[in-house]
Amino acid sequence: MIFPVESQSSVRTKPALPLTTKLGPVHIAVTERDKALAIWRDVVGLELIAEAGNELTLGVGKTPLIVLETGAVRPVVQRTTGLYHVAIHVPKRTDMAQLAIRALQRNVRIAPTDHLVSEAIYLWDFDGNGIEITFETPWRGTLGDPESGNYATTTEGKQHSGREPIDLQQMVSELGPNPVLEATMPKGTRIGHVHVHVNDLHQAMDFYRDGIGFGGLFIIKSFGMGDVGLDYTPHTVAFNIWSGPNATQAPAGSAGLRWFTIVVPDEQTLDDVRARLTAHHFAFEEAGGGIEARDPSGNLVKIVIAK
Repeated sequence: MIFPVESQSSVRTKPALPLTTKLGPVHIAVTERDKALAIWRDVVGLELIAEAGNELTLGVGKTPLIVLETGAVRPVVQRTTGLYHVAIHVPKRTDMAQLAIRALQRNVRIAPTDHLVSEAIYLWDFDGNGIEITFETPWRGTLGDPESGNYATTTEGKQHSGREPIDLQQMVSELGPNPVLEATMPKGTRIGHVHVHVNDLHQAMDFYRDGIGFGGLFIIKSFGMGDVGLDYTPHTVAFNIWSGPNATQAPAGSAGLRWFTIVVPDEQTLDDVRARLTAHHFAFEEAGGGIEARDPSGNLVKIVIAK
């Protein structure tokens, strides 16, 4: 897809956050324990690290990545703000092949997509929470510049749509003729980015770039999406208006995003975030040794210091 030329001079900034900033656990509401584990554990491959009350903590080894809160009374409500997907980044392409096999064995629908600077397999849990499994491939090309009208360009100089299908047969063949199938994700798997529904791109950019401190990457109005990040691609937080400009927060008790976590390296960085939020008139509260704030569309973010 080729987007119209669109100036980004007012959007692009360098990150104010230290480059050691990362994403922490993402809290997601689901309806039923076993239905949720059938996707997040059995297909995605996260381990059930702990279970307390209605919280299921899943991750890799002892590192929590996703916290599922059971007891939602309805699935994800369409045309609302909240989670589009959480992206779990894997260290090797064969990790994606392993996931594809786990999904196919269980008749779980997946959507393998080539974004050039990354490859992704999209899937959904039974409540409609979006999941992306990502393998980063920055050596294959660069994201395009909306001012030039190109989405992405390969290292050979060819235009790339960023939405091309992945050859699953070829990907699975990388496991070799006698593959050992794995039930879990490997060490090094992490939360790479979070993509949320909002109802105004510029307000979201103001919050995540000017308030939180990510670098502004782009807003493409014709595509209805914006991006912020650190010093590398792909993005750290993405946001879109695909639920519509009048999207509201989901009704209480719905499955979906509870909050996501941004982990900063030290108290000074947290103080800087406080100062930026205050300067740009974004409300926040002190909570659990960090702070929490809602973006202008109601998505909750918690900023904490690395332990």
